[in-house]
Amino acid sequence: MTAILNPKIIPLNEVPTTAEVCATQPHYSATEHQDRMAYAKRLLKQQDAVLVAHYYVSEDLQQLAEESGGYVSDSLDMARFGHEHPATTLVVAGVRFMGETAKILNPEKRVLMPTLQAECSLDLGCPADEFNAFCDQYPDHEIVVYSNTSAEVKARADWVVTSSIALKVVSHLMDQDKKVLWAPDKHLGRYIQRVTGADMVLWQGSCIVHDEFKFRGLKQLISMHPDAAVLVHPESPEEVIELADVVGSTTTLINAARDLPNKELIVGTDKGIFYKMQQIAPGKTFIEAPTGGEGATCRSCAHCPWMAMNGLHNLIQVLETGENEIHVEEAIRIKALRSTQRMLDFARQQTE
Repeated sequence: MTAILNPKIIPLNEVPTTAEVCATQPHYSATEHQDRMAYAKRLLKQQDAVLVAHYYVSEDLQQLAEESGGYVSDSLDMARFGHEHPATTLVVAGVRFMGETAKILNPEKRVLMPTLQAECSLDLGCPADEFNAFCDQYPDHEIVVYSNTSAEVKARADWVVTSSIALKVVSHLMDQDKKVLWAPDKHLGRYIQRVTGADMVLWQGSCIVHDEFKFRGLKQLISMHPDAAVLVHPESPEEVIELADVVGSTTTLINAARDLPNKELIVGTDKGIFYKMQQIAPGKTFIEAPTGGEGATCRSCAHCPWMAMNGLHNLIQVLETGENEIHVEEAIRIKALRSTQRMLDFARQQTE
């Protein structure tokens, strides 16, 4: 059973396009870039800080994290690494919910972000008051929320999941004859529902990046590259997922890029992931899955405008000033910790 609810709609004219965001980013010469990277490393060391970056942020920040003893990964491993690392300051390069998750797990640590304007359409499209009203309609359902949600939404949930563990968690609940209330991504929810056969009601949110991938354009691109494998994130529309050879989380897609024999790979997720894919499979060619295209209908053109707000310049600024610190109200943090820690504990059990 699928429930249709119209969540808060984010007017497109209120969302900056990726092109608009990128146009405001400073550009450095090779020497300036090298100097700023070195300066950022010194600041991180001086402040006992570690940089945790998502696969979708700029190559600069991914490179800086790797070279300074930090970490680049998906949101599950970002949370886990930040929780286990001894640094007293966590610098989270990503979007706001990632910084909040770091603070939920690490109340004793200072959590900074290069910008607090980096939002997420899934988070914004699932306001806590409307979500609570939705949950009240289904008191007999286990509440499972994607990590791309606010601390307040996580506080209402029984489980927090990421795309890398969502299928396993829902299958686990299905084995216990539990009915599931899922939020906020409708495409990921439908994918999980189809694969598991679970009894689920779905919040109707979507990712501004993945929602833009086009079935017709992808089908045409496949005909132009018949030997290419198609890798798609399950936040994409159902008809796009059906064309994929591999469907999965960012980590799953990166591993597939390395392991598949195909020399060409069509990738249906944020193109920030190409940095890591090119590292792990340097002899292969990566092709963006089609969106509306530059100057057409897309807002992101396969790169999240909010992820694009993270840059070397504002990372340095936040380390210099200590601004952009993440705070979570303690009563909400404690409730959100329960569902978030459950995810980490479940993930740990899967590897034992």
